[in-house]
This record gives sequence, structure tokens and C-alpha cells, in this order.
Amino acid sequence: MRSRTRLIGGVAVATLALGALGAASAVAAPGKPGEGRYTAGASGVGDAYFPYAGNGGYDVQHYDLDITYTPPAPDPAPVEGEFDGLATIDLVATQDLDRFNLDLRGMEVHALSVNGKPAASVAPPVAGAEVEGAAYWHVQDDAARVWELTVQPRPKLKAGEQVRVVVEYGGTTTRPLDVEGALYGWVTTRDGALVASEPEGSMTWYPVSDHQTDKASYSFEITVPEGKVAVANGIQPKPEETADGWTTWYWDAPDQQASYLTTASVGDFDLRPTYFSGSGVPIVDAVDTKLTAARLATTNASLGRQVDMIDFFESKFGPYPFVAYGSIVDNDSVGYALETQTRPVYSSQASEGTVAHEAAHQWFGNAVSPERWQDIWLNEGWATYATWMWNEERGIRTAQAAYDTWYNAARPAAYWEFQIGDPGEFGLFATQVYNRGAATLHALRLEVGDDAFFEAARLWVERYDDSAGTSEDFQAVYEEVSGTDLDEFFQTWLYDQQKPPATWTTP
Repeated sequence: MRSRTRLIGGVAVATLALGALGAASAVAAPGKPGEGRYTAGASGVGDAYFPYAGNGGYDVQHYDLDITYTPPAPDPAPVEGEFDGLATIDLVATQDLDRFNLDLRGMEVHALSVNGKPAASVAPPVAGAEVEGAAYWHVQDDAARVWELTVQPRPKLKAGEQVRVVVEYGGTTTRPLDVEGALYGWVTTRDGALVASEPEGSMTWYPVSDHQTDKASYSFEITVPEGKVAVANGIQPKPEETADGWTTWYWDAPDQQASYLTTASVGDFDLRPTYFSGSGVPIVDAVDTKLTAARLATTNASLGRQVDMIDFFESKFGPYPFVAYGSIVDNDSVGYALETQTRPVYSSQASEGTVAHEAAHQWFGNAVSPERWQDIWLNEGWATYATWMWNEERGIRTAQAAYDTWYNAARPAAYWEFQIGDPGEFGLFATQVYNRGAATLHALRLEVGDDAFFEAARLWVERYDDSAGTSEDFQAVYEEVSGTDLDEFFQTWLYDQQKPPATWTTP
């Protein structure tokens, strides 16, 4: 969830000739002139909204991120941090590779090796030019939104080969902006950093295949000045260690995880003792020590309901899908919350409704991610609808009443013309994605009945866990369980540019 006012509309994303970025051109096999074998991995996974996000030709298995970070000096010094990183990336080649790409934005690469063999830093070659030997080059084109670190290993890689890439990199961190001009990625704060990367901001702090179709496990070793706390995904495999004025924090996230759901937030946090849900999920909260009394009271009351939320959502959607849970509450006004896997990030405070929303995301958006960014309603609609359900469980308002309030509100025609099934890159976080998405699910529940609705919800999570799915996949699951043709239903709710008929409102 990134709830703030967003620009709705669209402009074409600039394109860049792919010759220097690793376009999929064939390279002749030795002794077989004219017969291609080794090719370059694609410079993007082909997402319609973010064509250069992610990369082709390989599947990442694990990221090990060793980070040393110095937060900004006190005011009035610039809000800039110093970042040194060592990323060890274990991947498997999925084709015979001549070269491949990683996404990396705003950082400089100091050294790179493949399977222990160093590669030379070279200038980006012109289209069609050959580069001799093991090499890498880095294209950073802010206007075209292309940030590609191209790696040319030698010897070339064979399909199925397990590969270890080690990248030494770093730079001065600031406050990067997404396609809409909103803060995301490694957002430098006066006391550390708030790290929330949806949709493709993880490239601002580590080299990555930055798309949710290439999930991986993660481990983190984050060294910060003594007194600062670093919080990432998963569990602490061992306690932090302090020496010579620095503290190293260790975190391990063994579950499959989309890159945009990683975090390594740094600040003046109170890292609270672990407690457990009814099913035994360990919960770890980190709360900024500088919250005002009012915000701290709201936050404490909201986090105090996380156990009940997990228990409730497990009863509806199946077992909690990861090794841990918890929250990071930062006293920095970035302006949104994000469902970073196992440990959502909240800016300023954590309210009960937002905590319920981010908890539900662990099933919808995290365990099962959208295969295409146009399918984001499957994230935000589900998390919003689960919050309606939580409010009903709490006796605040029924889901039907929430639906009716939404449906009956006076709205301009432009509101109803917005297609939540294809919102465009500038509409990912539009209010319709959240609220019409939730209404779609409530209408679907009435259409197929409670038994089929919740059975299909559990099947959706079970079938696509650790993976990603599309709106079409989602429809197929509900048709399978309910035995109902839902073509007209999903056309009406996801794509028709008008207010849906009043079929699902209270008489």
C-alpha cells in the first residue's frame, strides 16, 4: 500500500536503443559460423509499464547483501548518506548467455566478478560493437528510466549453470523518486534511511533483477554507527555485534521474496522483544524512539492487534506464509506505508486500518505477487477488502456496509471511467485500484457465495505461493471452484468504463 494522492494519466516512457544494453543478439558458436548459440539476456522482463525492470536469461536464487551505511550529519548538513555495498548474487542461467544485466540506479560499481573471475570495467559500447574478455559496463539514463549494469562473463555461461556474481558498489544516497515523482527506494532520512521500493526502487540500493517474477531468498549484514538500529526482512539468525563504534545487524529472509518487498531500514528504533501469534508466528516490531506521544499511543494500540489480525486472516486465507512478521514504524514523513515482506514499513505512525491492510498483503501481494504491474488491483483490492472484513470482525462496520457506502457516494464520471484492470504506470496507486478493487471482491463474493469465495481465495494463495499470477489466472481459479463463467463479471468490474450495475448493493 502506498496511499497518497497520485497522478492519474499516462505519458510514453522514453526508449533507448538496446545495442549497448544487452539486446538479445545471437553470438556464433565456436566452429559453427553463422549458427547462433550464446545470446544476451533480455534487458527487461517485458512488463508493459516498466519495460526495463527485471532481466532475462537467468533466475536469481539468493541475494546476500553486506552493507555499511553512514547516515547524514546533523542539520543543517545535506540529507545525504554514505553507502558501501557488497552484493553476492547466486543465480542459474536459463539460456546460453553471452552477457546479462542487473538493474542498478544511482550507485557506482567498483569491482565485479563472476564465479570468482574479475571482470574489467569498460565504457558502454556502441550498438553492435564487440567487447573482448570478461567485462562490465553501466548505463544510467534518467530520462529514459534505464539503469542497467551489463555483465559479460568469460567463459560464457551455459543454460542450467549455477553462477555467483559479486558486485562491490556504493555511493552517496539521497532521496530517489519513482516515475510519478514520489519518494521510494533507499530514502535517506536525517537519522538513517526508510527503505520502501515499490514498484522498482530496489535498484537504488543493490544490483538486482528488479521485477516480482524473479523472486529469491535474502540475507543481510548491515553495519551502522553504534546506537543506530538496522531492520530488514525475516528473522535475526544471530544477535547484533558492536566493535570500534560500529554495530552489525544480521537478518535472514529464507522465503521467496519479490525485490520491491525488501527493506533494510536504519534509524533510532526501539527493537522490541519478540512475541508470537496464536499459530506461533514470531513478531518483531521496531518503533522510532522519536514518535510523538499521540502517534506512539496510536501505534502501540494498532500493533497490539497484530496477533489477532494474523489469527483472523489465517482463518480466512490459510496459514501465514512466512517465517516471521512485525512492523517498522519510522518518524519520517515519507507519506505512505508499504507491505515489505514479513515487516511492513509505516511512515509517522501505524493506524489500525493500515496495519490490517499491510498484514493482509502478506498473503495477497507478497506470497502471491502480480505477474504484471497492471494486475496491482489483486494486491491493493485484496488488502483493502481484508480490512473491510477485519472491521466487520471488530464490530466497526460490515463489509456490505463498506461496499454500499463506496457504491452510493457521489462521484464524477471520470472516477468510473478508470480501468482498475489496466490502470497505467501513473495510476498504480489511484484510489480506484484500492476501493473499486475491494468492491470487485465483495461483488465476487456475492456472485459465487461465501463457500466458493473463500475456498478459491485459499486455492489462489496455495497454487501461486512463492510466485506470481495475473487477473486471468485469478478468474480461472474462481471459475474452477465455483463452476461459474465469470467473463462478464470481470469485464464489468475491471475494464468497463462506467459505474457497475446496482446488482450487489443492499436492497
